[in-house]
Amino acid sequence: MATPNNQVPVNKWLITIAVMAGTFMEIVDTTVVNVALPHIAGSMASSADEATWILTAYLVSNAIILPITGWLATLFGRKRFLLLCLILFTVSSMMCGAATSLGMLIVFRIIQGLGGGALQPISQAILLETFPVRERGMAMAIWGIGASSPPSSARSWAAGSPTTSPGAGPFTSTCPSASFRCS
Repeated sequence: MATPNNQVPVNKWLITIAVMAGTFMEIVDTTVVNVALPHIAGSMASSADEATWILTAYLVSNAIILPITGWLATLFGRKRFLLLCLILFTVSSMMCGAATSLGMLIVFRIIQGLGGGALQPISQAILLETFPVRERGMAMAIWGIGASSPPSSARSWAAGSPTTSPGAGPFTSTCPSASFRCS
């Protein structure tokens, strides 16, 4: 049923859950990789200095995408761009888990950073667009709570999670939930 100005009513809480899930996934993945970096370095037979490129590659590509997120969201549409970022982040996460060398892992982390870097600002933009002006403070508070809770859960997961492939676990941990969010 359309409203008087021909807009379909939306459930702002479902939208909140959907956009927060992507943000949560990105922050969990980043935190898990930070915690598991020594294990990843060991599984890739690389030094600690070489392994830091895994983090650096992600952060640099993340920093590149952040300033142009608004423009890309306008170009593709916010919903399409969010879905594109989720798919890019999820597929690159799977590829990171399948990487057999440090070089491959770094390339996939660059791609992952491009997809993940836009998830936080686009989720905030969608929330601000969804909630009325008088409820935007509450929406951003909910977003803040959701964005600050993943680090603690990711640290406990990374510390006690055995994996069959030492380098794959941190990257593939978010893939099942991401495929659900994209559907």
